[in-house]
Amino acid sequence: MATQRPPDAVDAILAQWHRERPDLDVSPMGPIGRIKRCAALLQRRLDATFAEFGLSFWEFDVLATLRRAGAPYCLAPTALFSTLMVTSGTMTHRMGKLEAQGWITRVPNPADARSSLVQLTGEGLALIDRAVEAHVANEHRILAPLKAAELAALDAQLARLLAALESPPQP
Repeated sequence: MATQRPPDAVDAILAQWHRERPDLDVSPMGPIGRIKRCAALLQRRLDATFAEFGLSFWEFDVLATLRRAGAPYCLAPTALFSTLMVTSGTMTHRMGKLEAQGWITRVPNPADARSSLVQLTGEGLALIDRAVEAHVANEHRILAPLKAAELAALDAQLARLLAALESPPQP
C-alpha cells in the first residue's frame, strides 16, 4: 500500500499535463521534475553555507577538489577541469580568480618543465578546511528529515540512475 503524501509542485504540473494532453504518458516528468526541483533547492541551501566563507559554489568545488587530492594539495590543470567537468578556458579563468584571492598558486611541474600545477596555498587550505566542515554539517541538516533506511534506499536508487545516465546511450 502506497503511503499518502501531500501534493508538491510537480504534482500540479503533472495534473496540468494530464488535463491538457491526456493522450501523453507524462509519468517520467514526475521523477525528473522532482530531481530537478530538489537540485535547485539543494543548491540554494549549499550556496548559503559557501557564502558564509565568501565562496561561490565553483570556488568551493575547485578548492575542495585540490584538498581531497591530498598533500601537497596539487593537481595538473587538466586533471582539475576534467574532474570538475568544465572547459580548459573556464578553468583558466577560474584559476586566475582563485590566484588573485590568494587561495591557489601555480607551481612548476617537476615531471614536465613546459607545464605548471595548481596548488592550494596555506590560506586556501585553511579556508577549505573550515568551509568543508560547515558544508558537511549543512548536508547533515538537509538530510536529517530522512530516516537512515530511507536515505540508504534513496542513495541506492540515485546511484542506479547515475550509472544509467553515465553509461553510453543504447542504439
